[in-house]
Amino acid sequence: MKEIKLNNIKIGRKNPLVLIAGPCVIESEKHAVTHAAEIKELCKKLDVPFIFKSSYDKANRSSAGSYRGPGIDEGLGILDKIKKDVGVPVLSDVHCRIELEKAKKVLDIIQIPAFLCRQTDFIAEVAKSGKIVNVKKGQFLAPWDIGNIIEKIKSAGNDNIIITERGTMFGYNNLVSDMRSLDIMRQFGYPVIYDATHSVQLPGGKGTVSGGERKFVTGLSRAAVAMGCEGLFLEVHKDPDKAPCDGPNMIDLKTLEKLLNDVKKIDGVARC
Repeated sequence: MKEIKLNNIKIGRKNPLVLIAGPCVIESEKHAVTHAAEIKELCKKLDVPFIFKSSYDKANRSSAGSYRGPGIDEGLGILDKIKKDVGVPVLSDVHCRIELEKAKKVLDIIQIPAFLCRQTDFIAEVAKSGKIVNVKKGQFLAPWDIGNIIEKIKSAGNDNIIITERGTMFGYNNLVSDMRSLDIMRQFGYPVIYDATHSVQLPGGKGTVSGGERKFVTGLSRAAVAMGCEGLFLEVHKDPDKAPCDGPNMIDLKTLEKLLNDVKKIDGVARC
């Protein structure tokens, strides 16, 4: 398996489970910095490698009236502050090619959103940035289809690739997690992350906004780590029920320590 190196973090092979975590969307500078700092301290305590994530623009909301974030300029400024002042690497999703020139100056990992994972020209441009590329597997794809996306990225001269599973379409407003997909995708030779919070999302489940079932996040996280995934992607928030975006599927920051303790024990066994 390809080992992905980011500063002092190594993802893949027999390296420890990595955590990619943060609020769904940037709500304010203070809010984002506070979350990044608190998650960092917890991960330091538990010896878990940590990458902060949050979106500067959620361009794929259910409704035109949904909160999207502060936008690229203000959002990247906040992520840059977190990167420098909190001292953690940062990840965010990019939705169009014209954003890449600005985004690659700040982001350590550029994420290709699930709905864009088959957009060939966009994928090629992201790959050419030279940054680590995290591909969210589309809810509409079989796990073996990810091989085509990997080849697109490699053909553009980049093999720093991470694949993230986020559930598969099961029915109207619902997703299901097939744990076999983690093992299938790992066979392509790149680290696989499990997005436990988006996997319990109910897309458009509340009409103009998505719903979610956060009560299943812990169990699915345990199962994914037992299957050997290289990391977890978790959206966390200090008050998820009041979050402007994806609140029902985000977990409360207060519950993160127990979840990480649980999966660390499982990861220790799974990697033996």
